[in-house]
Order: sequence, then C-alpha cells, then structure tokens
Amino acid sequence: MYDPNESQDWLNRTRRDFLLSGASGLGAIGLGSMLADDGVLQAASVVNPLAPRASHVEPQAKACIFIFMAGAPSQLDLFDPKPELVKRDGEPLPESFYKGVRFAFLKPDTARLRGAMARRWTRHGECGMELSDLLPQIGSVADELCLIRSLHSDQFNHHPGQLLMQCGRAAFGLPAMGSWLTYGLGSESQNLPGYVVLTAGRGSSGGATLWQSGFLPSVHAGVLFRNQGEPVLNLENPAGIPMEVQRRSLDTVRELNEQRLASMHDPEIASRIANYELAFRMQSAAPELIDFADETADTLQMYGVDRPTPGNGGRGSGGTDTYASFARNCLLARRMVERGVRFINIIHASWDHHANLDKELPYNAGMADQPIAALIRDLKQRGLLESTMVVWGAEFGRTPLGENRGGNTTNVSGRDHHPMAFSMFLAGGGIRGGQVYGTSDELGWGIAENPLSVNDLHATMLRCFGLDHLKLTHRFQGRDFRLTDVAGEVVPQLLNQT
Repeated sequence: MYDPNESQDWLNRTRRDFLLSGASGLGAIGLGSMLADDGVLQAASVVNPLAPRASHVEPQAKACIFIFMAGAPSQLDLFDPKPELVKRDGEPLPESFYKGVRFAFLKPDTARLRGAMARRWTRHGECGMELSDLLPQIGSVADELCLIRSLHSDQFNHHPGQLLMQCGRAAFGLPAMGSWLTYGLGSESQNLPGYVVLTAGRGSSGGATLWQSGFLPSVHAGVLFRNQGEPVLNLENPAGIPMEVQRRSLDTVRELNEQRLASMHDPEIASRIANYELAFRMQSAAPELIDFADETADTLQMYGVDRPTPGNGGRGSGGTDTYASFARNCLLARRMVERGVRFINIIHASWDHHANLDKELPYNAGMADQPIAALIRDLKQRGLLESTMVVWGAEFGRTPLGENRGGNTTNVSGRDHHPMAFSMFLAGGGIRGGQVYGTSDELGWGIAENPLSVNDLHATMLRCFGLDHLKLTHRFQGRDFRLTDVAGEVVPQLLNQT
C-alpha cells in the first residue's frame, strides 16, 4: 500500500537498479536468463569456483603433468633417428625444400645438412622404441610412452610457438590449457591450487603469458610455486600477525565481497573470494608439500634431488642448482597429484641450441632424463599413472640444417627453429603406451605419415579427461572460444580406448 510518508527514492531508481533489485519478477527472470547465457550466474552462485565438475564422458585422466622444455629440444638428436641425414651430412638442401619457408636465423641457400653424428641409437622395451644415447633412463620406461614424431606447427619463433602449444593459438590474452582443465573439471584439491607452475633453468621467453587464465575467471590462472623456501611469495603472515587475527580479517573481507557479488554478479568477485580462502589454507598445506621429510631415501635418490650440477651448461643452466631443482620439481609434481592438483606445468628453459649443440644438449638431457623416468616409474608403482598424464613437449623442433647465421658454412655447431616436423611424448592418463605415432621424412624436414597438429594434440588430451573439445567453450565478446580454436580432431590411435 502506498504511504505518503515513505521515502520516494524508488522513483529515482535507474532501470539497472530496478532489474538488479529483483523487485520485478519479470526483471529477475530476464536478468537470470542473461546471466546464465553469459555463464555468469553459475559462477556467482558457486561458493567454490574450483569445485569438481562432471566431465562430458567417462574420463581416464584426472591430472596432467606437462613438462615443457622451452626453447625446443632437437628431436633429431633425441627422438627421431635419421640415418639418411647422417649419410648426407654436409650436403646442401635442394631449393625445393626451403623455398618460401621462413627461418629465425638460418640462411638456407648456403646451409648444409647436419646429421646427429655424435649420437648412438638404442631400441628400448618390448616395443623396440629407438631413442638417443642421451636418454637411457627415459628409454627404460619406453613401454609406457607414446612417442609422436609427426607434430607440426605454423609458428617458427619461440613466444608465438609457446603460446600456441600452451593456449591453442599464437595470441595474447587466451587461457592456457591448465586453465581450461580447471574451468571444465574444477580441482579435487582443497588446500592447493588446481593449476600450479614450477620453473627451472633460465626462464622461458613466454613468461607468465604461458600460464594465464585469459578471459576465464582469474581463479583458473596458474599459480607459480617455488620448490624451496617460501613456496609462494608473500604467502606467509607478516611478523607479529597471529593466524586468528588474519582469519577475522579475511571473514570481514569475505562478507564485503559477498555483498558486492550479490549486487554485481561478477564472477571475478567469486574468484577473489576463492583466492583469499585458498591462500589462507595454503599457509599450512604449501610448506608441508615442499617438505620431503616423509619421502624415503630410495625415492630421493631415484629422482636425484641431491645431484650435483655439472658446469658449462650454457643456455640450459639456471645456476649451480639446475639439476637438483629440476629433480625437486618432478618429485613435487607427484606429491601435488597425490593432493588433488589438476594440472602441473614444469617449465625449463632453455633448449634453444643455435650453437654448441653437442656440448649443451647432453647437459640438458642429463638434467631431464633421470627425474622424468623416475616420475613415470614412481607414478606407476603408486597406482597413479593410469589416471595421470605425463607430457614432454616444446614449441617446435630443430632444423636438419646446421645453423649458418650470417651465411657461415664452417664450424656450424647448432640448429635453427623447425616447426615443420618435431617430436613429443606422452604417458599414462588414457594414452596408449609402447608405440611410435607418425613419421617424419628421411631427412626430418617434413611429415611423411600421420601429421598431428597442436590442436589435434589438445583435442586428444582433453578427450582423456572426458572433455569434448567442441563443447568445452566460454563465451567472450560475443564468441564461443575453446582451447582448440576452430580446428583440432581427436586421434583415436593415441588412446587406450577409442
């Protein structure tokens, strides 16, 4: 009933205020419909944006450890033996191969073929997978590996190539794969982020753009961890601030944020609430995570967490602790999987061997070989490999031509960037091990059989998690985006079950 003594402020309300207030049933219904269409209503109404969600189909993988070798290892010296290339070492490449091809530094008209002259190749496991003498430990788990020798990319420089491999397209502002996975499936961890990043070495050229959440809520961004000291910078309370005081402060901030969320329905506010609460819980969980006191001496030795770092690592060196730091990251990744973390990205740089390949590649391979093999064996013996996908990858490979920067044809000691044919391997998490998929041509220049694009790789990985890459979308600026952009097909031959 109208009361003449009641305030008439409602007469001055805007249309937006009227709709947001819920005073009109029609307005509330319309608002709810719009928010649901934009994916906002669900985010605003969920207390924990990282709560586990159902997949599209039955998943095999629950977690992914993506070991990203930024800078691009030479597949021709590690994964893809080329006897014909060795036989033709020093010969020029016919112009028909390189005409119209862009290179970062190489001068193709005067370049010469460069075989992996220093390498020896051995068959491993029941599958007989051929690997370089630089990877004996990884060779010992060959029957768990799916080695892909037919990947290709359209990006020939590092940062664009890294964005393509991590985000599905060579563009800024897109979510990384770990963000897409936590967006689609949430996280089973209560006290750690769903998406964690561990780094070693010199640092990748892509930096934090490789673990961004893009247009997805920021709660899905990768969280950078350290494997020693304070796990996350500024996580600890300032001196003199007891936990109960911080808890009361967070409760007050949460109340204010919840009021704002109820008014604005902005999913970023829900992310802010979740991030504050997660940070509080991490103050206890993160230090325990990086404390290896409960690991056996045999486990620590298997990973090599106390290994000395050889000198003269060149571009692969991150200092005197490089070997041990990478080993700790691999062990930490296993511990994170046990604690429900969805996606762990281990990034090591650099493998960008434009020179000194025969000296610096053994350094990098020695750093990676033991801990990665240990990780795969450890996951398997704990019954975790079936549900954990382990990936070794990079943004592209290296050219079968020796790099002749400036047109030099003598003392060539490195390889340039090569996106036309390169190698990666996967293990566990629904991937069919003990096989080699695809082949490059006899010189390692292009693909001879079963080409696989980065988008195909992503679509197949998502399928292992029970996600249809065509349905895992987010509407942004009027368009439905997805990890695989407008391409990508699942490759059944890579899967345990098709």
